[in-house]
Amino acid sequence: MGKTWQRPLALGAVLVCIVVSCGGLGQSATTIPNDVKESIRARVDGGRNMGIVLGVVSESGVEFYSYGYLSESRTQSMDENTLFEIGSVGKTFTGVLLAEAALSGEVRLDDPIRQYLPDTVRVPSWLGKEITLLHLATHTSGLPALPENLAPADEMNPYADYTAAQLYEFLSGYSLADLGTRYRYSNFGFGLLGHILALRAGTTFERLLAARLTAPLGMTSTVMTPTEDMAGRLATGYRDGVVFPRWDNPTLAGAGGEVSTAKDLAAYVAANLDLVDTSLAESLAMSHQLRFAKGETRVAMGWQLLWLPAGTVVEHHGATGGTWSYVGFIKEKKLGVVVLTNTYENVDDLGRHILEPSYALIVKP
Repeated sequence: MGKTWQRPLALGAVLVCIVVSCGGLGQSATTIPNDVKESIRARVDGGRNMGIVLGVVSESGVEFYSYGYLSESRTQSMDENTLFEIGSVGKTFTGVLLAEAALSGEVRLDDPIRQYLPDTVRVPSWLGKEITLLHLATHTSGLPALPENLAPADEMNPYADYTAAQLYEFLSGYSLADLGTRYRYSNFGFGLLGHILALRAGTTFERLLAARLTAPLGMTSTVMTPTEDMAGRLATGYRDGVVFPRWDNPTLAGAGGEVSTAKDLAAYVAANLDLVDTSLAESLAMSHQLRFAKGETRVAMGWQLLWLPAGTVVEHHGATGGTWSYVGFIKEKKLGVVVLTNTYENVDDLGRHILEPSYALIVKP
């Protein structure tokens, strides 16, 4: 994203780091509102969060604000290069990979998923209708949130030992009660989508993600499996004051299993806002398009859509055992935000408040 300048400020008990990266996005930085900074400090100082990193992207540039620590040892302050689990934010990556495959002619959105799975797999149908790739990408497949045969050996790492054979077994034995008629959030469905895209490309999901999304966007710290060199930047997750280990997700990776940084996700947001030139521009734009609407629920391909006075927010949050993440942007305003914390505590309000100031902060300064 270009040159950065960094100015550490000692505030309270922790180190606050503000970084501005202008690159191709203009010469002046955005300004993170004081009430947001104060709310972040209140959450950390009050013990609600171990640490929070926030990034704001606009036509003027990228600004980061961080407060807190990587772990309870309080020996290392976090910054825009700190690695966090991002949970279901990874579903938006899977949506972009689907768009990329569709635009290249590798798949069609309305293709039945059975044609990409082994012949031994019985894919359920409903009233003569078949599950399509788009059904999986919009949570309208009728598949459940999690497969009933998920029985982890370690409940602190629930997806680590779930296999493709178990995925096929559950899918083959499942009966649909609906299809395409209602929104039903499904980690299983998105995991299945990622699995199918990898099968179609003849590779693993991890390699597919690297080749088609993270490498083209320069997201060098966004991976499924952190390397040894990354270990020193990886934030420890906490839930109710207890350490919660990082999740592994080899089979349902399309539902979210990546680690990333605020810097990488800011680059991702900038690309989604069309603020930088990228070969993925058409795929990114395609992933934002409204695909299903019912009541207040509006869904794109991996993204959720929220209508606020400032415009349509394209967003998704992610939660693992010990982290919470939020990525959102308003295309009309060319404004986006990333919020990452190494604590299982909702931080969506911080991002939404920046996008729409009338959206209230949960922790008021």
